[in-house]
Amino acid sequence: MLKVKHLTFTYGIGTPFAKTALDDISLTIEPGQYLGIIGPTGSGKSTLIKHLNGIIKPQTGNVFLDGKDIWSKDVKMNRVRFRVGLVFQYPEYQLFEETVRKDIAFGPKSMGLSEQEIAERVSQALEFVGLTPDLADSSPFDLSGGQKRRVAIAGVIAMHPEFLVLDEPTAGLDPAGRTDILNRISQYRKKTGGAVVLVTHSMEDIARTVDSILVLSRAKTALSGAPSEIFGNRKALQEIGLDVPAVTRVLLYLRDMGLDIDTSGHTVEQAVKILKNYSKGGIPVAF
Repeated sequence: MLKVKHLTFTYGIGTPFAKTALDDISLTIEPGQYLGIIGPTGSGKSTLIKHLNGIIKPQTGNVFLDGKDIWSKDVKMNRVRFRVGLVFQYPEYQLFEETVRKDIAFGPKSMGLSEQEIAERVSQALEFVGLTPDLADSSPFDLSGGQKRRVAIAGVIAMHPEFLVLDEPTAGLDPAGRTDILNRISQYRKKTGGAVVLVTHSMEDIARTVDSILVLSRAKTALSGAPSEIFGNRKALQEIGLDVPAVTRVLLYLRDMGLDIDTSGHTVEQAVKILKNYSKGGIPVAF
């Protein structure tokens, strides 16, 4: 279990530019959970997840892994980072080795694994994120933005983390690439039983994947709950600068046009089911 208690963090303390990024944030991430974190730009999302594996040290509050404060003197931070893997928003900040193979192997090598196991993990991670073996000896800096993102994810997955934390993993990808990456992340969760934390601005990505949502606004927790609960409160989302998924907006528009229709759908699949079941005047909606 990964738990955050009363976390507060301010950048630039003691200067005229001081800005509180987190204000008394608490949350618990259970094994197998798929948590989505959303919020307007500057709401504290990236700052929060950087606390989860010790990249940032709390100024106030604590981060616990299996009940142990990760900043305790007897806790080795590298062990925490093997268990809580973080994929940054910008993959070029995370890639540094001369080849893709070496970059993916860095984590497993730091874990003290044998050369054979390292090679196996690199091969498995490449396959898992959809990269072909011929790219293994290429420079990661010669790859496309989408390929760099996959290498960054592979480098974290190769450590087999129990908590996989991703900051905007689909940013800049085309629709097919977004769907592919999200499907592979879901497969990782199902295969390993590990937890996933997804930070994104895309309400559609959140609606399709997660089982719980944390909404941040102005450094505080604004909302927390299941997707149906969060997206069922459009007014509260709009007040903090967010909105429901596009599919839900379509259903709401149809209701406003006079159709007595269920507006609880948040994915395309849910909307199709709703519309198939809908009939007005005995004439069913055809698909």
